[in-house]
Amino acid sequence: MSDTPPRRKVTYKTLLKKMEKGEPITQLAAYDYRTAVVADRLGMDILCVSDTGGMILFGHQSTVSVSFDEVMMMSQAIDRGSQYGLRMVDMPYWSFHVSKEQAVENAGRFVHEANAEVMKCEGNRHHVPAIEAIVNAGIPVQGHIGITPMRMPQLGGFIAQGKTAARAQELVDDAKAMYDAGCFSILCEVTTSEVAEYLAETLPVPVISLGAGNCADGVHIISSDLFHLWEEHVPKHSRIYTDLIPIMEDVITRYMNDVKTRNYPGPENTINMPEDELRKFAKAMKWERKLEELG
Repeated sequence: MSDTPPRRKVTYKTLLKKMEKGEPITQLAAYDYRTAVVADRLGMDILCVSDTGGMILFGHQSTVSVSFDEVMMMSQAIDRGSQYGLRMVDMPYWSFHVSKEQAVENAGRFVHEANAEVMKCEGNRHHVPAIEAIVNAGIPVQGHIGITPMRMPQLGGFIAQGKTAARAQELVDDAKAMYDAGCFSILCEVTTSEVAEYLAETLPVPVISLGAGNCADGVHIISSDLFHLWEEHVPKHSRIYTDLIPIMEDVITRYMNDVKTRNYPGPENTINMPEDELRKFAKAMKWERKLEELG
């Protein structure tokens, strides 16, 4: 009999226990069924349907143009591929910005139509009314501060946040406002490590680092960054564990060469009619060449 305890569904209590024990929380941005299946099987704590998937899967050049329907499609795929990990949806641009009513309705749609369990909302203290409304409606939210791709022009581009004491204090104020609004967790994206470290020490909820150092309660990474599937740019904070691009190029090149030299499909990949049936077919079709070939 195995001594391994049965796998249990990840809940907020699971995350709190990990935080209290000092056991790092793993959070992965995933957007397709197979990634969800594998990551969930291996024990990923949080599967976050990131709007970055719209760039990887659909070719958007920024997350701002990724549509609600595209994120919904990815969210449904992650639901089909996961059983244990906490299913999170990164609410896309303009899905919670207009009003509290819009925020609650769209968060509710992700829960109802994609079986999502928690939302992630990026922004700052000015987005607190919408976040609070979602939380009050009974849907947990992870607050997202620092580099927030939806607000890149206002932030001056993709640059680390919190390098000055004044900016660091602003980020802390944003995080505390989100916590006060009821957020169960805070994600720090490309803030200085010290900001994430301070928040992890002072907030009673899990703080997750996305390019914010190794002193938080957990780490988030984008699945496509693990495999170098976004060739256009490799962020400093990402780590490529396996570069799939050369492997894909090699496989596709060999496939094309095999087709051109008629080495694929081979006999092992081909289904043939029994000879007697082929003879009947060739006679019925008056396929003279094949009849001559059969003798």
